Order: sequence, then C-alpha cells, then structure tokens
Amino acid sequence: MTTGNLFIVAAPSGAGKTSLVKALLDNDPGIELSISYTTRPVRPGEVDGQHYHFVDKAEFERMLERGDFLESAEVYGNFYGTSQPWIEAERRSGRDILLEIDWQGAAQVRKLIPEAVGIFILPPSLQALEQRLSKRGQDSAEVVARRVAAAREDISHVGEFDYAIINDNFDTALLDLLAAVRAQRLKISTQLERHGELIASLS
Repeated sequence: MTTGNLFIVAAPSGAGKTSLVKALLDNDPGIELSISYTTRPVRPGEVDGQHYHFVDKAEFERMLERGDFLESAEVYGNFYGTSQPWIEAERRSGRDILLEIDWQGAAQVRKLIPEAVGIFILPPSLQALEQRLSKRGQDSAEVVARRVAAAREDISHVGEFDYAIINDNFDTALLDLLAAVRAQRLKISTQLERHGELIASLS
C-alpha cells in the first residue's frame, strides 16, 4: 500500500486559504482534511467532529502528555492540536491528508515528517489584503492594521514552503493548488511505489 501524502496549507489571515481549501476538497475526493482538537467553546453552527474535535483543557493536556499531537499551539488562551495517530493511520491506508495550519505549526510538523509538502497562499499585495480584511466588516481599522502587520510576519516565512500560490484570481489560484497536489502524486518516488510492477515490465 502506498503511503499517502501529507499536505500543509498555510497563509496570512485574509489571503483566502479557507475558501481555497474548501474548493480543493470539493474538487479532489482523494484528499481528506485533518480535523484539529481544540479547547475553545463551540460557536453557533459548528459541529463536533466536523469543524473541530471539542475537548476540555484536562483532556487536551492528557492527550498532550501521551504524545498524541503532531503539532499544537495556544492561541488567545485556547489550545489547538493535530492528532498524530489519526494522520499516521490514514496515511498508512494510502489517503492523502491536508493540514490547514499556520507557519509555526508547519515547522513543527516538518521536524517530525520531513516529507510533508508545504503550500503557502499569498495575497496579490498588502493593499489587497487590507481591503479584503476591511470588507469583512468584523474588525476596526486598528485591528485590521494589526492583522496586516501580522500578515507581513507570516509572509516572511514563505521560503520554508515547497509551493507558493498567489491568490489574485480565485479560479486560477484553485487550479494552481490542484496542480501542486497532482504534481506531488506524480513524483517518480510515488509512482515507483504505486506502479512499480508496471514500470518494471515496460523497461
């Protein structure tokens, strides 16, 4: 059985990562999204096991002590973590898995799984990013400015990833994301593992 790929998609807030990941999953049934564990409260409309696995802090700490998390982080007082046993089992079964995490989480993952494929989504400009964040209507001008500043820090880590996709036009960016996934599946190491007998019979 071929080991599945592990894809990491990261981006600054407002770059369109969530929409692109959703479209990727809709267009490629061969890839599955990893559902993170979190201690934060359930928000209206969220479903346990679909958006997150919601656990209390004590359970999260027990999982952390057992070494269950591939990566974990504290964000605004809440904890988030990616299940290592689940990812290992899915990859062993040949499934490709996608992690939607930040660059810090990506760095943690690649220390443990160096072959993980990093894809970074970029905005076409900081001005465009600021406009997108402002159009959401959720934050004050001051908060938007802080988010843009944080985005600059995030973007400074783009060189740590394997692919960079500029989300100027959504449809083009989606094609690029699909192409990156497809290219990884077509690498000779993967093809030799998956179609070794066929390739041997042709040579």
